[in-house]
Amino acid sequence: MTAEHRTEADPRVQEALAELQDLLAARYPQATFSVYQGDDPEGVYLSATIDEEDTDEVLSVVMDRLLHFQEDLDLPIYVMPTLPLEAVATQLRARSQGRRTVPPAYLLPG
Repeated sequence: MTAEHRTEADPRVQEALAELQDLLAARYPQATFSVYQGDDPEGVYLSATIDEEDTDEVLSVVMDRLLHFQEDLDLPIYVMPTLPLEAVATQLRARSQGRRTVPPAYLLPG
């Protein structure tokens, strides 16, 4: 089975996903997760819904393990942090009312 054809049914993928979820849940107890097959790039995606605007901060929690799974074990696993719908709605309301929200860290100067 090549890396491109590994699915969530693969026991090694299941173990990796469980470990990534545990790491994120330890830092963000309110996190919710879903898993899906993606094709850009092809692989198994862990969607982590977390009320944290800084996705770099979220990814920093799992980056070392994620790279281990991808590079050392050749598992096509990816983590996609997303905001809860309530947080997105709050941001959209603030924008429509002319209030500025804090920009993501990658947009801040310096």
